[in-house]
Amino acid sequence: MIDSLLLPAMVLALLAWLVPKLLSMLLPEGIRPLVLNGALSSVILCVITGGYFMALYVISGIPFDRILDLGILGNVVFFGKLAMSTALIWGPIMVLSLAGLPRTWVDVVW
Repeated sequence: MIDSLLLPAMVLALLAWLVPKLLSMLLPEGIRPLVLNGALSSVILCVITGGYFMALYVISGIPFDRILDLGILGNVVFFGKLAMSTALIWGPIMVLSLAGLPRTWVDVVW
């Protein structure tokens, strides 16, 4: 089930909806915090998906020491590219989640 595409895509879709909602509880209302929420959500989702890909490599049998041979920058670039490729899945859902946040604002008018 971990090698299939359906379950990870559904989890990414759920996270793409959930992360901006949770961050909106911490950030104030307004346009600038909304943009900050989008940037932070993107970084968080990239880190989560990069970690997921690293876990998949380890589960598939590649030793963790071999992954560390690339160095920090090499791993950030390699797993960052993989994580950014998943933005096709979580990106639109995150944008829709962010677009719905101003409906709940009380103090600031959109």
